[in-house]
Amino acid sequence: MKTVAVVPVFDHGAAVGEVARALCAHGLPVILVDDGSDAATARTLDALAAGMSPEALVLLRHPENRGKGAAVMTGFRHAHENGASHVLQVDADGQHDPDAVPRFLAASAQSSAAVINGCPRYDASVPRTRKYARYLTCIWVWINTLSLRIADSMCGFRLYPLEPVMALLPMLTHAQRMDFDTEILVRLDWEGIPIANLPVAVRYPPDGISHFRVWRDNLRISAMHARLFFGMLRRLPRLLVRLLSAH
Repeated sequence: MKTVAVVPVFDHGAAVGEVARALCAHGLPVILVDDGSDAATARTLDALAAGMSPEALVLLRHPENRGKGAAVMTGFRHAHENGASHVLQVDADGQHDPDAVPRFLAASAQSSAAVINGCPRYDASVPRTRKYARYLTCIWVWINTLSLRIADSMCGFRLYPLEPVMALLPMLTHAQRMDFDTEILVRLDWEGIPIANLPVAVRYPPDGISHFRVWRDNLRISAMHARLFFGMLRRLPRLLVRLLSAH
């Protein structure tokens, strides 16, 4: 197994350095994908790349912002082209506890074909509206998989086996932004890829930057759920067989 970390970055200059250094401290090569960040973040990323070896950190760039999903997929492709077998996806905003990395690596080593999916454990800093709104997505995911196999589909901390992910990328042309995290997990589940849910501590820093746009991203996510629902209907006989065989 060769696992690398992929970190999509958009204007997270204040936090991304700590995230990258924490991942490197756990022995992971890091791929930072700058998704059209502002000049200050670009300078921070340039300094990070200059201060580390190419084996420890690679910096890729989108000239313009294309969305979180597009940035993660760029990281996937680079990792695959350079011989990685697994990718740990981590957000750049510092919300996720880096001490969870060894547990995710150990779980992946025990079940290399599985997605090790982060299931958030929030502290008091989480906005209530954000916490409760994600339950709506959880319900749709459970409907679209006819299961509770995916405990949370929106946490940006998960470890993927890369081969099945690469096979799915052509089907994710619509999932370029905040809809990516949920859609790829549902589609991996449809393909029968095992999903193991592990808790990860999540905090919301008071100076954190959120790029979630209420109207635009909620419309995009609603369209994604509709797309997945009709996809579930096409797969309904196979999903029912899977459901019945589990009992």
